[in-house]
Amino acid sequence: MSSQPSMLPWDEELEEIKKEISFSHRETGTLSQEDFLRIPELVIDPLGDQIINAFFPEGEDRVNFHGFTQTLAHFRPIEDNKKSKDVNGPEPLNSRSNKLHFFDKDDKLSRDELIQVLEKVDVEQKMSI
Repeated sequence: MSSQPSMLPWDEELEEIKKEISFSHRETGTLSQEDFLRIPELVIDPLGDQIINAFFPEGEDRVNFHGFTQTLAHFRPIEDNKKSKDVNGPEPLNSRSNKLHFFDKDDKLSRDELIQVLEKVDVEQKMSI
């Protein structure tokens, strides 16, 4: 028997990916805002900036897998909660109240915020004509 611990299949796959794409260990498993900007659908989405910024807490310039999946959970449809409801557990990240708080920390939609969203949607509609 070998004294080295065996690698899990995911560890082996990750090492192979790192070799193939020449990423450093620091770069593996994180995304930057620039990575998100390479997604054409986000670039043209009127709310794309807000969606991208949602993945990066203030002062952070990279998001790891855990942070990515936690943020992504806020975008799941609310009806998914019925499938995996745990009455004794915490409120799901994609609950209405958590979604509102996630996207607007003061839990209120101000006049300026509403106008900003409507202007973005109006610009998008004009561009599609």
